[in-house]
Amino acid sequence: KCRTGPLDIVFVIDSSRSVRPFEFETMRRFMMDIIGSLDVGPNATRVGVIQYSSQVQNIFSLKTFFTQADMEKAINSIVPLAQGTMTGLAIQYAMNVAFTTQEGARPLHKKIPRIAIIVTDGRPQDRVTEVATQARNAGIEIYAVGIQRADMNSLRAMASPPLEEHVFLVESFELIQQFGKQFQDKLCGVDTCMEQEHGCQHSCISTPGSFYCECNPGYRLNVDGKTCSPVDACADGRHGCQHQCISARGSYSCRCRAGYYLNQDKRSCTRIDYCSFGNHSCQHECVSIPNGHYCRCRSGFTLQPDSKSCRATDLCNGVDHGCEFKCVSTEGSYRCVCPEGQQLQADGKACSKCGAGHVDLVMVIDGSKSVRPQNFELVKQFVNRIVDLLEVSPHGTRVGLVQYSSRVRTEFPLNKYHSADEIKKAVMEVEYMEKGTMTGLALKHMVEHSFSELEGARPLSHSVPRIGLVFTDGRSQDDISEWARRAKESGIIMFAVGVGKAVEEELRAIASEPVEQHFSYSADFTTMTHLVENFKLNICPEEGKGEMEIRSPCECEALVQFQTNTVAILQSLTEKNILWACLLAQMTARLEDLEKQIANKK
Repeated sequence: KCRTGPLDIVFVIDSSRSVRPFEFETMRRFMMDIIGSLDVGPNATRVGVIQYSSQVQNIFSLKTFFTQADMEKAINSIVPLAQGTMTGLAIQYAMNVAFTTQEGARPLHKKIPRIAIIVTDGRPQDRVTEVATQARNAGIEIYAVGIQRADMNSLRAMASPPLEEHVFLVESFELIQQFGKQFQDKLCGVDTCMEQEHGCQHSCISTPGSFYCECNPGYRLNVDGKTCSPVDACADGRHGCQHQCISARGSYSCRCRAGYYLNQDKRSCTRIDYCSFGNHSCQHECVSIPNGHYCRCRSGFTLQPDSKSCRATDLCNGVDHGCEFKCVSTEGSYRCVCPEGQQLQADGKACSKCGAGHVDLVMVIDGSKSVRPQNFELVKQFVNRIVDLLEVSPHGTRVGLVQYSSRVRTEFPLNKYHSADEIKKAVMEVEYMEKGTMTGLALKHMVEHSFSELEGARPLSHSVPRIGLVFTDGRSQDDISEWARRAKESGIIMFAVGVGKAVEEELRAIASEPVEQHFSYSADFTTMTHLVENFKLNICPEEGKGEMEIRSPCECEALVQFQTNTVAILQSLTEKNILWACLLAQMTARLEDLEKQIANKK
């Protein structure tokens, strides 16, 4: 075993088409023989493998495996790429990716050697001299192993100095396994920790020609570079304890405040739920506190002297409700209702006709490159056709417009314009953005900004429906599911309009339930005008409808309607009775005819 201390080794293996299958098997054996001679582990030698041809493929990185068995299993599963020989590209990948700390290489200040072992059988199809120089200057020691047809000049251009110790040419693939035994000696030098008195209190780490000391977890290395002192594990603030951190020698533990217990993660705390014991006897709600619990009543109820039971009052008789038509008491609250044919307004009290329904509407239009300028003008005309259907005013319907491509831009918020003419003029002045299709980003912008009170959306307490209309002509380049769900969960009624290459699955994900009533599609921009009929938003929105008052059966109009319905039913029954009479007469005549036939036969 190689005991010289930890190394970071990356094999860079040529799997071009010139390497025949049985020859590639000998390269596998070469790598496994070298790995078998190493002391591998997270704190010992780390190994990574990449293969290359016309492209580079990472087999496993320095942080992936720490046992020889796992490494050998991964090496045996390699499928050769069998293309060109881009050795310079492979060296670039090793320098920029494989030997980064993100991929498992130890930091340079640790002074752990970084070694690249390049094994190739041919002449590179790209330049290697410059990139190899950059890699060596970055602290990577390069061994260049050529087999059979390899170009010696290229090997010398890649390898680290002195070349006689870093350049090797093996006559055939059959000899590479024998060469591997000799190559192991190059990696395995003298274990300086074993050969001299190192004086390390905890651990000695060998490096080529030297060593350094390390301390056990929970300790730090003193200025003498050899002895170790315990650290306050709580002091650096990285302990993760939610409440209290208790430092111990070289370690720590977490503790919770009174009224809480420590969770299984040994860091976070959960309040003790005294209500879960089942003995609180609260009529409505039990509220747990650190040292016990108390009872609480729902809104509109009052806690009684026994501190457990609750009593409600008829709020319609006890408060100035302000309902224009009728107040209806509910448990702990009340609501206003309107007569049939009228709609409850945003103040929750006044009634008006259905046509005066108010909404906050934000239209989100696709301005990506695939729409094209002439079609974007048709989109703006489509938007204005919808505006023509609305009763726009500061206290009526408000309209906002958002355009998106690779980024999102608010063309105007809900509180910018107060008439349909102003909005239509602003729409026609909108400039086409072009570029990508980030529909998910646009939905996020709509939820977080467009329907904020800062941009003109009325408070949720006013019960003004919030409607989002998303117009797109293609597949989104980001995920839409999360923000489509959040939009609907936040109370926004979502409509989806697709044209051309729009994806039905994405449109359905955006649309509110029932989906069939909230998404539309048109094959191209010139035929999409019929979609306007699906968005007659001046019709009473579902969320804004007032509750209907039941008519008295004694009212004149109700009596007339009842009489009309009754006459129609009687007429229908009479027509059915006539039909049955005709059928009965026909059947009787038929039976009499059959009886006569039977009598004649006798």
